[in-house]
Amino acid sequence: QVGRVTVRLPGAVAEAAVGAWERDELGDVGEETHEQYVLRDQAGDLALIGLVISERGRWEGEEVVIDLDVVLAGAALR
Repeated sequence: QVGRVTVRLPGAVAEAAVGAWERDELGDVGEETHEQYVLRDQAGDLALIGLVISERGRWEGEEVVIDLDVVLAGAALR
C-alpha cells in the first residue's frame, strides 16, 4: 500500500493552497446546491494541501515539493 507520494506544485498553486489554509470562514454555510457542495469540498482539499505545505513543504526553484497522502495527491491533480 502506498500511503504518501511526492508531489511538485507550481509556486502559484502552492501559494493559493496556503492562502486557503490561512483563510477564516465566518458565518454559517446554510443550505447549498450540489455544485456549491462540490466547490466547498474542493476548497477544503486545497486548504489541507496548504496545511501540508506550511508544515513541511520545500521550495525547489519555482515549485514546492511535498509528500501527500494519496487522497490529497489526487486532489492536487484536480
